[in-house]
Amino acid sequence: MTHSIEGILQAVANKELSVDDALLALKKEPFTDLGYAKVDNHRAVRQGAAEVIYGAGKTFAQIRGICEAMLKDGQECILITRLNQECAQQLRGVINLEYHKDAKVGIVGKLPEPDGVGTIVVAAAGTSDLPVAEEAALTAEALGNKVDRLYDVGVAGIHRLLAHMDEVMTAQVIITVAGMEGALASVIGGMASCPVIAVPTSVGYGASFGGVAALLAMLNSCASGVSVVNIDNGFGAGFQAHLINHLKTLDREK
Repeated sequence: MTHSIEGILQAVANKELSVDDALLALKKEPFTDLGYAKVDNHRAVRQGAAEVIYGAGKTFAQIRGICEAMLKDGQECILITRLNQECAQQLRGVINLEYHKDAKVGIVGKLPEPDGVGTIVVAAAGTSDLPVAEEAALTAEALGNKVDRLYDVGVAGIHRLLAHMDEVMTAQVIITVAGMEGALASVIGGMASCPVIAVPTSVGYGASFGGVAALLAMLNSCASGVSVVNIDNGFGAGFQAHLINHLKTLDREK
């Protein structure tokens, strides 16, 4: 039985668990203390998405231990971001891991079936932006979203984007990924009727200042409905898009 509060309550409703046993389960620590990490077992209950492992700076043994704790708690899909190839190869020997080298993303287990309201579109300006775009797309998929990818649709050849207007106009939320001057976010923001999340990348020549030029351009976008995450933060954009795509109208008693 899963250790989530929802699972415990469902077991009580199905008469598979007594009230006393359920109370005992709820009193248990909501995290697993591994010494070097405290794995948050209740994050999915609070936020609607389980804890994600940030792989940079962690050793193989640490990531393995965190994964094993999450699997033991019933987590079926684990997302690992900023995972280097050497560590991924070691993990493959002990855990069912799918590794996406360009995005530096590892996925343990099986991707869930999409259960969001609509489709998340990830639009990348150029091929050089794909690692960040794929981090965003894989994050959204690992959290249970249908994702459409529109790649190499930057403003240097605007006709490439215009050929995908059906996807742009029917999206629930759009993630735009661009370096250089970051103009793609403003263009799509002026076309779409849904929220647009802009991701500046560190792609560009010297005056782009490692993505600062794109960041400032996106922050100063004249298009309404554009929000901006940090430079190269594909994960943050994918997670935010997931939250938007899973918003549902709440019925409140008057």
